[in-house]
Amino acid sequence: MTRPTGEAGGRAPRVLRRLIGTDRSAAPPEEQIITVQRPPKQLILNLFEMNCVSHITHGLWRLPGNHREQYTDIRYWTRIARTAEEGGFDAIFIADVVGAYDVFRGGPADALREGLQIPNNDPMLVVPAMAAVTDHLGFGITFSTSYEPPFAFARRMSTLDHLTNGRVAWNIVTSYLPNAARNFGLSEEIPRDERFAIAEEYLDVVYKLWEGSWDDDAVIRDRDAGVYSDPDKVRYIDHVGTHFQVAGPHLSEPSAQRTPVLFTATASPAGIAFAGRHAEAVFTGVRGPGGAGPLLERFRAAAAENGRDGAALKIVVQAAVIVAPTQEEAETKAARYREYASIVGRYVHASLPFDPAAHPAERTVAEALAVEGAAPDALPAQVTAGTVGDFVARVGSDLEQDFYAVGTPEVVADEIERWLDEVGIDGINLRQYHSFDTLTDFVELVVPELRRRGRLRDAYRPGETLRERLTGGAARLPDDHPAARYRGGRELGTDRIAAELTGSRA
Repeated sequence: MTRPTGEAGGRAPRVLRRLIGTDRSAAPPEEQIITVQRPPKQLILNLFEMNCVSHITHGLWRLPGNHREQYTDIRYWTRIARTAEEGGFDAIFIADVVGAYDVFRGGPADALREGLQIPNNDPMLVVPAMAAVTDHLGFGITFSTSYEPPFAFARRMSTLDHLTNGRVAWNIVTSYLPNAARNFGLSEEIPRDERFAIAEEYLDVVYKLWEGSWDDDAVIRDRDAGVYSDPDKVRYIDHVGTHFQVAGPHLSEPSAQRTPVLFTATASPAGIAFAGRHAEAVFTGVRGPGGAGPLLERFRAAAAENGRDGAALKIVVQAAVIVAPTQEEAETKAARYREYASIVGRYVHASLPFDPAAHPAERTVAEALAVEGAAPDALPAQVTAGTVGDFVARVGSDLEQDFYAVGTPEVVADEIERWLDEVGIDGINLRQYHSFDTLTDFVELVVPELRRRGRLRDAYRPGETLRERLTGGAARLPDDHPAARYRGGRELGTDRIAAELTGSRA
């Protein structure tokens, strides 16, 4: 089994007792000390999905019995929703892209051949069907701030928050595919700094709509008086900024959460700063115990620098779990997944600027880039210095290096506890190798063991919103979040957040 973190000595015990007391007979009453041990840290558990055939585990849609090609059938989505809720999952986290992967080999042919995130359907439209067959499961929806206007998006998210009774989250992305830019009328990708500037103003607009346009008591539903909403408690937002002009008012009345739970998916310096201002949870890559601590601290420090509670920021990583009743069965299953995995799919997904298959194994990556006319800095220096053969071997195994657990329920639970206690993460997005076996195996084999150890709730709390469950706080954003400044109609109008950021950089 490949372990994502070191077997450091003195690990935390597998199951922590909730209350530990000293031997009362060993000391007189006035010297007795009772130590209250915190309950074990519970796991935020999401299923990682995408409305497509091949999401992360490329080539595996061909596995016997895999149902990935049924993503266009609503029964696929209702089945995984029911199963995830049976297993106590917090949410189904749905990735998305708005362009094709067409960098590798200069076009989309390989992506189309592999079914690699193309064809690809809208992530929002499957949520109502899943919500209709569940009562507690949340839904994380990926949506980009770079290309579509904020007003219509704000209404769609409010609608989903209403229809789910407060069970939606937004994974905020800025889009990175060159093809995405061309799909929305641009000749090339928007530079990163500009994408983040657009995102800042985009959030300013939706915060004003979600938090400031309607008061909590604006909807009165007075049948006798014939008044549904009090006009004095609904207002225009009159946003005028660099990228958007939005009058408002918001078309939706306040939903259970108003603003959906806010995720960001990032690990870059700009992304960390952005997350510090806005995110309640971060979906990020973390590499082992040595690199994890500093990265997690940077996220939480960024939140604190913005006057927010950095300790409240949740860290979620992509994780793979291959489980079976015996270690041998789990290893056999993992080997079968490797057999079906597509290395070309990995190249396409990485938008690789050269084709390893076109070069001898002993050639350096730098030489291969030069032969193909790619920029010498298209890949990191530590990559270009190695050989093509080394690169291929590394790419073929990199999904098994971090947050990867293969084994019995006890072995897998041990790994998850290490991720929580030693690495310091808060949750996982469970990578799927096989639909529906990956999810079913986890629910039937791992969930009971995690519950036995106090790492996963035994039951949902009725009526709980997704924010309440993930954060332990209220249904609405906390007062230290920048969106709270607009409550009650305060500070509407000009793009104040972006103006402050511009001033701080001057």
